[in-house]
Amino acid sequence: MALELGLTANITLQVAAADPALAIGSGDVEVLATPRVVALAEEASVAAVNGFLAAGFTTVGSEVQLTHIAPTPIGVTVVAEAVLDSVDGRRLHFKVTVNDPRGLVAAGYVTRVLVEKARFMEKASG
Repeated sequence: MALELGLTANITLQVAAADPALAIGSGDVEVLATPRVVALAEEASVAAVNGFLAAGFTTVGSEVQLTHIAPTPIGVTVVAEAVLDSVDGRRLHFKVTVNDPRGLVAAGYVTRVLVEKARFMEKASG
């Protein structure tokens, strides 16, 4: 299978008690935490290319540029969308957005690097 520009995935999350800044330690408010928003964006980027990578390959996170624009309280559902925007060698660049029923919550870019999983894990083991 080949990586084609425009590959897309959506990840949906109903904000729960484990997701606010207060629970994660990134603030003291009961709204969706920025680290959780980043994780959703990365999860969507992984899902966008799931099934399109050669056997034995995966992607690893390299860079996240995300602006968290609006608060989302517990109980509200958010949808993170990632679209494969460009491929530069092994670097995959995704446009990402996160929305709730009121509109845009976050937007930015995620870059992931294509790696051979076994070789990558060898490097990680030292």
